[in-house]
Amino acid sequence: MRVLVRRCWGPRLVGGAVDRRPSPQWRPLAGLGGSAGGKDGRDARVREKPPWRVLFFGTDHFAREALRALHVASGILNVHPSCLPRWRGPAPIIHTVLHGDPVTGVTIMQIRPKRFDVGPILKQETIPVAPKSTSKELEAVLSRLGANMLISVLKNLPESLNNGRKQPTEGATYAPKISAGTSCIKWEEQTSEQIFRLYRAIGDIIPLQTLWMENTIKLLDLVEVNSPVLADPMLTGQAVIPGSIIYHKQSQILLVYCKDGWIGVRSVMLKKTLTATDFYNGYLHPWYQKNCQAQPSQCRFQTLRLPSKKKQEKEIVAMQQCIK
Repeated sequence: MRVLVRRCWGPRLVGGAVDRRPSPQWRPLAGLGGSAGGKDGRDARVREKPPWRVLFFGTDHFAREALRALHVASGILNVHPSCLPRWRGPAPIIHTVLHGDPVTGVTIMQIRPKRFDVGPILKQETIPVAPKSTSKELEAVLSRLGANMLISVLKNLPESLNNGRKQPTEGATYAPKISAGTSCIKWEEQTSEQIFRLYRAIGDIIPLQTLWMENTIKLLDLVEVNSPVLADPMLTGQAVIPGSIIYHKQSQILLVYCKDGWIGVRSVMLKKTLTATDFYNGYLHPWYQKNCQAQPSQCRFQTLRLPSKKKQEKEIVAMQQCIK
């Protein structure tokens, strides 16, 4: 009998962002039957410790019938990293960090056909969100909690199923997938706290983006600006507008003004990765020397407006027609 497994990877992005995981592929699991590649019976395409999610035995028809029988017998369980009904949907951890939730948790629930994250709750535990947690750090904590909770539910499955409770109707929120547009900083609209939340929420998946002199630039390493830097006369002695950039030589960071104050940037990507000092020496300083009469507001970061998905598709079609 052949055993097939589906590989599942990290969060998928939508709306033109780079998807870091390959599309799901079915692979024979070496050592469990079927034709295995290589002399030692191992398939070279299979990772040693892949994140397998679903195993199917035999034909597709057999798999469907097996899953249907499991659902009729005890239902299908889902380990969801939020306190349902808050943050239903595919990106609950990201939205927990993005919205600054002080508390989160894990919910073990039953799956309901055709509608996601609405089934009865079998077990739910809450934990405080550590200050300044990133999505990656929070995911690690919730993964361990969820694994222990699932084992507890499975050990007493009949009792857990009998004690399942309906989700409350109040407080339901949705956590949609993030898109490339989510990473574009809106300097005039977002506060420093909102920008840092965005960085902690998605910075490990997709860098924050902005526009500088008609070039897309990615902000790789954001830091909070401390009080001594904020008290520097170079910041307090001039008028600034959102997006304004100042290089602070003593701390070797770029200071960027947003809706309510300053954020610090240690490194960026413009063609290649650059430290704040490299960016200043290679781009900012030469620009000011060349445009000595220009106002600082002319050399500021601006909000990057990405085209919509429909517009991108139209542009691709137009390019293809020009090639023909």
